[in-house]
Amino acid sequence: MLIQFGQQLGDYLYDVFVAKFDFWLAFGLIAQLLFTARFLVQWISSERAGASVVPMAFWFFSMGGGLMTLIYGIAKREPVIILGQGLATLIYIRNIMLIVKSRASGSKVEKN
Repeated sequence: MLIQFGQQLGDYLYDVFVAKFDFWLAFGLIAQLLFTARFLVQWISSERAGASVVPMAFWFFSMGGGLMTLIYGIAKREPVIILGQGLATLIYIRNIMLIVKSRASGSKVEKN
């Protein structure tokens, strides 16, 4: 039974990641890697600061990865991805706008 499960899992993974490999799968994987990189940036920045911080790079990685994931969702006609990343990307852009506005006015916003 365990061997059969392992074979079925191997067949499934082959089908998903090898047999169906195309431009959009590669694009989607790169989008997800870009999106995941935001957590690494945030973690490294927080470790360096000794406190939880959200650096500007976090928002750029969020926006880039989110926008690419949105494009992927539109191309693949995935309503869950379109709705989730559509709204999230707007929020990322708005956060960047607020940070830029805050820096331009010279005020400091508390970092969480």
